[in-house]
Amino acid sequence: MTAIAVRVEAGPFDVAAEIARLKQLDQVGALVTFTGVCRDEGGRLAALELEHYPGMAEAEILRIAREAAARWPLAGITVVHRHGRIAVGDDIVLVATASSHREAAFAAANFLMDYLKTSAPFWKKEHTTAGEAGGWAAASDDDDEAAERWR
Repeated sequence: MTAIAVRVEAGPFDVAAEIARLKQLDQVGALVTFTGVCRDEGGRLAALELEHYPGMAEAEILRIAREAAARWPLAGITVVHRHGRIAVGDDIVLVATASSHREAAFAAANFLMDYLKTSAPFWKKEHTTAGEAGGWAAASDDDDEAAERWR
């Protein structure tokens, strides 16, 4: 049985604490983490504002985490996604997967991130350094192409 933790929260998360929790699970020989950080888009972006439907976002991420657990032999999965206004340089998302072997952990982490980038129920609004609220950001064509490999 894969231990799965999914949280959507406004505040920062502690990557080291999340890793430590997964390392305590049985049969962990590989742990893969990905932390997405708010980038400045060449100095143009000041922050991202992420909105979600509480309850629905968690349920959808849990659904896809369970799909990952069915596809690969995993000891644990942690997904933490932030919402609200996130400044450049701040963490947005953490995906951590633990398994006996690295192949499963890497594949599951990639699968989860491809889902989060293209299909998770979050809406991202850009705030520019000029003080303007930009438009809502969509998944890029590259993100969509990466997600296609799992279908």
